[in-house]
Amino acid sequence: MMTKRFAETAEKLEKALHGTVRLSEPMARHTTWRVGGPADLFIIPADGAELTTVLQILEADGCPWQACGYGSNILVRDGGIRGAVIHTGFLRDLEIHLSGRVMAAAGVPLMVLVRHVVESGLAGVEALAGIPATIGGAVAMNAGAHGQAIGDVLKRVTICRTDGCREWPVEALELAKHSCKLPENGFILGAQLQLEPGDKKLLARRMLEVLKARRAAQYVGGANAGSVFSNPPQQAAWRLIDAAGLRGRRIGGAQVAENHANFIINDGTASAAEIETLMQMVVRAVEAHCGVRLEPEVRIWGEAEADGEI
Repeated sequence: MMTKRFAETAEKLEKALHGTVRLSEPMARHTTWRVGGPADLFIIPADGAELTTVLQILEADGCPWQACGYGSNILVRDGGIRGAVIHTGFLRDLEIHLSGRVMAAAGVPLMVLVRHVVESGLAGVEALAGIPATIGGAVAMNAGAHGQAIGDVLKRVTICRTDGCREWPVEALELAKHSCKLPENGFILGAQLQLEPGDKKLLARRMLEVLKARRAAQYVGGANAGSVFSNPPQQAAWRLIDAAGLRGRRIGGAQVAENHANFIINDGTASAAEIETLMQMVVRAVEAHCGVRLEPEVRIWGEAEADGEI
């Protein structure tokens, strides 16, 4: 395993932080697909100041890193991740002001935010109910649904780098569908939103309607990462997958969901390799049948096979 390479880095981090530092942490514990080999380093900073310290130590030691929150939009390969995963689990501060200004740290679950602002009578994100993401991930992917997107109410983002944390204007992020442009080696620490007053009862009703519709459409009966492929222009990925005859198709413990063909489920026995192979099969079959090449919406991290120790 490559973990030995970063053992000294782990010692430095443990001395500098109040947060959590682990070696060889199985990523299957931190992804909604419930697969993934070990990350050499797994770090949960306690706050923004510690996050800056983490970034400084990792850069000095030449250790690459990835940011992880809910773990719903990633496939970690079975060989794991060479380098560090920085998790947002301790970054949970949430402030809601009567003016509609909302300050949310990167690790706040999006559903927690939605429930609290709806209870406060604030409108603008109620249609995002049920999206499995944290605030950091929602900003990074510009999460959206039912005519709303996080970018529509986003005013500024706090981003940490080795030189500290500072606020970035939304314009600098170049928000697009399912993407934003972060500064190089920048880690999202939190976001400021501006919401509008609304009727609590109507907002709650809308939130529950969205949740009900999402659960009906996306209940697939197994561990999954949400939508696997992006929708091509003017088309729905699930329709193309269904038209190619792939609904229910299985490789090992990985299966194209019967209830929603743009989901791949882990029946509890799947490996990351089986999921990735099934994804590749879907891409080839849809392109052969429809002439459309699907692009993954999920991000694939890590190595297919574990390295030997060095």
